[in-house]
Amino acid sequence: MSCFQTLQDYGLRSLGLGERMLPRSDFTLCDQFVLIGSGMLWNIYFGAIAVVIGFVIANGVALAKNSTSTPLRKAAEWFIFIFRGSPLFIQFFFAYFLFLQLKSVSPIFNLLSAAWMGALIVLILNTAAYSAEIFYGALRSIPKGDIEAADAYGLSGWTRFRRIMWPTMMRLAWPSYTNEAIFLFHATTLVFFSGFPAWQQRGDALYYASYFADKTFNPFVPYPILAFYFILLTLVVIGIFGIINTRLNAHLPQEKRRKIRYRPNLIR
Repeated sequence: MSCFQTLQDYGLRSLGLGERMLPRSDFTLCDQFVLIGSGMLWNIYFGAIAVVIGFVIANGVALAKNSTSTPLRKAAEWFIFIFRGSPLFIQFFFAYFLFLQLKSVSPIFNLLSAAWMGALIVLILNTAAYSAEIFYGALRSIPKGDIEAADAYGLSGWTRFRRIMWPTMMRLAWPSYTNEAIFLFHATTLVFFSGFPAWQQRGDALYYASYFADKTFNPFVPYPILAFYFILLTLVVIGIFGIINTRLNAHLPQEKRRKIRYRPNLIR
């Protein structure tokens, strides 16, 4: 089988398109590149949607934690504490168990037991908690002079937050938030190693890499391929977030612009 034929047969297999059966023997390098690359579609799906929705939630949680309302502040603090204080793998495990219980109560909750929905919710809440703490720290670090200048111009309430505080908060938080987004994409590899099953072997990149490692008894081919794909994905994320970072700092002199530095977390 040619590599082009392999691409046609397995390129979208992780989405349920193409060959239903995985190759059983005589694995070629092309087979491994194509199937692991097919699984990357799930990692991109989980990461991209979780970043977008988690960003919105994180802004709200950060504002709630900075609120003068005690119930609102305590709710935000406990939300952040729970999701930052427990391992992501355990969160997947307990969420799947909870969703199964809800599924037995009503068929309305059937979707929650599927990885594409249930695991996505866990990732959204997890990244929202980490990002909220980043945004809260940036919010507390806004120079008082900026706020005083806004007051002097007669800006207050929502207008002051939208035009002065929020852009400054984003500018201060963006380098750290970029690292959180990168690690979130890496953390998507835990989805199918947690409680959520890979239906009809439609797993992510790590699922297929593990499949080849188990079948060939040689992990030194599929796992470097997996690392290669994630390095490419990381470069894309850094590029996109770097463009946004440049836009956020466009008004500042070149020497005062905060640069993005990738600082990987050793453990989630």
